Amino acid sequence: MRSLPVFPDLRSFTDWCAAKGQLLRIVDPVSLQQQTTAVADRVLRAGGPVLRFDHVTGPAGRVAMPLLANLFGTRERVAAGLGLTLDQIPELGAFLAALRTPAPVAGMRDALSRWPHLQAALNTRAKVVRSAEVQEVVQTAPDMGRIPVPTCWPGDAGPLITWPVVLTRPYGSAQEDTAAYNAGVYRAQVIGHDRLIMRWLAHRGGAGHHRTWERAGQPMPVALALGCDPALLLGAALPLPEQVSELTFSGVLRGARTPLVAAKTVPLMVPANAEIILEGWVHPGETAPEGPFGDHTGYYNSVDQFPVLRLSAITHRRDPVYLTTHTGRPPDEPSVIGEVFNELALPVFRQQIPELRDLWLPPAACSYRIAILSIDKRYPGQARRVMLALWGMLAQFSYTKMVIVVDADINPRDWNDVAWAMATRMDPSRDVTILDRTPMDYLDFASPEPGLAGKIGIDATNKIGPETTRDWGEVMAQAPEAEAFAEQLLARLGQRR
Repeated sequence: MRSLPVFPDLRSFTDWCAAKGQLLRIVDPVSLQQQTTAVADRVLRAGGPVLRFDHVTGPAGRVAMPLLANLFGTRERVAAGLGLTLDQIPELGAFLAALRTPAPVAGMRDALSRWPHLQAALNTRAKVVRSAEVQEVVQTAPDMGRIPVPTCWPGDAGPLITWPVVLTRPYGSAQEDTAAYNAGVYRAQVIGHDRLIMRWLAHRGGAGHHRTWERAGQPMPVALALGCDPALLLGAALPLPEQVSELTFSGVLRGARTPLVAAKTVPLMVPANAEIILEGWVHPGETAPEGPFGDHTGYYNSVDQFPVLRLSAITHRRDPVYLTTHTGRPPDEPSVIGEVFNELALPVFRQQIPELRDLWLPPAACSYRIAILSIDKRYPGQARRVMLALWGMLAQFSYTKMVIVVDADINPRDWNDVAWAMATRMDPSRDVTILDRTPMDYLDFASPEPGLAGKIGIDATNKIGPETTRDWGEVMAQAPEAEAFAEQLLARLGQRR
């Protein structure tokens, strides 16, 4: 299945991008105050290359460390980060679905055909190493001023780390029990040379681990891995079920085990092939006001209290690069990644909703706030059952405001098709389901209350059985013979379309 090489670290991937003409080095001076973001945003919208800024300047002058941006600015590069071409993503999705719920073995030939599944299972085990390039330089007097962290938008509160893989474990777990680890992408505001604010929302794995340490009244060890390999970056960004470790899952995506090394000052294992590791402690009850920052909604989020991380060490390679991204009204990197993940997750979604034909999470709707599903409809009430199943499938879908269900003859990715189905197959008094006081992320300021909001489900399917008392309309379609005649005639006249 994998058609591209394994990328064990960030620089092997950027070297590959450079060889494909997909990396642009910028040697002109560029300020970390919004300028790097403005350049990256324009390049992303044009479908452009990875950017490497070699001369970045901050408030205190030039920062020696180079800056990488727009790593996953195209769907093709997201797929490449997984070792695939874009058209191979559905195949990987089917493989992951089979790995998740394998069917009984039907014989020796079937067993041998499943060797890739066994190999993938072996790759879920992390590989512990004794030394690592990410620890070539160890600073026990941390200084965030040496890392080129941008301030992305004019209204931002300050520099923001946007692409960290944040590693935590629950209280009482062993350092070596990496299957219990959470690896999530949570932004971190820089508020001093050795202090960050960790913004993990309540439903995220990192926040859940933090609550276990708070209840025990103990400081919590945290590590931020900056500049990880593509598989770990993408695995950490996926909304996985809570019982699935991102560290183990990334081994499946990578096709190779995740190498980990013991951190220097905290009891955690950290990615050995990262560019930079920030180590530190979150102490019970210590919080600070985080934000405002521009977010993926296209608005600045409100200020709220989040835990403070006090750094105990920074380790890095001898010649590290710092990876950043920015979020804003789509398109942005998260929305590009979301489009690929939509395809990757479809086979898994079909395991939960067997009648599902297709699902589309429009990037313009923040990649999760609106979902459009096409189904093979067979019985009354099926569309409503599918809505409720989606809302309950993953924590991320509990933040989906609107679910539209259409028939299999409607393309959910075509707004014109969806609009036609809604206009002709939906009655607002019968086919709309409203839920109130359901979970919602606090970034949604349109909600009446922070964290609680309504949801709407729209059944735009053909109505059957007791769903209607009227004769249902028949969809118009031209006779196949007439269509064939028209095609042949117009082709002879040079009007083929």
